[in-house]
Amino acid sequence: MDFIRGAALSEGGKPDHRAPVGDELRRVARRLDAEPAAGVVTTRAHVHFVVTEQGIADLFGKNLRQRRGGLIAIAHPAHRDALAAEARRRFGSW
Repeated sequence: MDFIRGAALSEGGKPDHRAPVGDELRRVARRLDAEPAAGVVTTRAHVHFVVTEQGIADLFGKNLRQRRGGLIAIAHPAHRDALAAEARRRFGSW
């Protein structure tokens, strides 16, 4: 959190979060309370970019709907349909 916050607050800083999203590993979760030992370690205001093997989601200045779509787009393809279905179930059309 200290490094993310420091990058977010520094002039020209670009805080990012990098996560592997291999077939067996799901880092983009449908819901935090659905995953064992899930927790939030950074605030959405401090994370500007999320980077996976599938691409980069630029989240800075985006609303929750746009952030959701950006994260689903960089999740592993095997998990995208489940993530989108959960988003539709919880929030209606996204």
